[in-house]
Amino acid sequence: MEQNACCSRREHDLQRRVRAFAEERDWGQFHTPKNLAMALAGEVGELIAEFQWLTPEQSAEVMSDPEAGGRVRAEIGDVMIYLTRLADVLGIDLADAALSKLENSALRYPTDQVRGSAAKR
Repeated sequence: MEQNACCSRREHDLQRRVRAFAEERDWGQFHTPKNLAMALAGEVGELIAEFQWLTPEQSAEVMSDPEAGGRVRAEIGDVMIYLTRLADVLGIDLADAALSKLENSALRYPTDQVRGSAAKR
């Protein structure tokens, strides 16, 4: 219980800081759901580019390379910022959305039926 309260406060603080960052720059006028979703997709593309052409083994070790790891961390930060801003603009609680999706996925993919399988259901 204590951990959830901590995470909720941190998420709220991140959302508040991202909102303030945008408001201080008068960027709210540009932060439509469409624009934010497109910016998020662009940042996900930049994250994907960091893994392009790596072997599975290299991708698993990417954070051990200070330069590549720094780029990956920065791109994940960008993705999180745009996702946080999009959720804020749409009035979606990110933690609630993720937990709800996880509960639905648990029903869709029962452990006894899908363990060790990557098949889509």
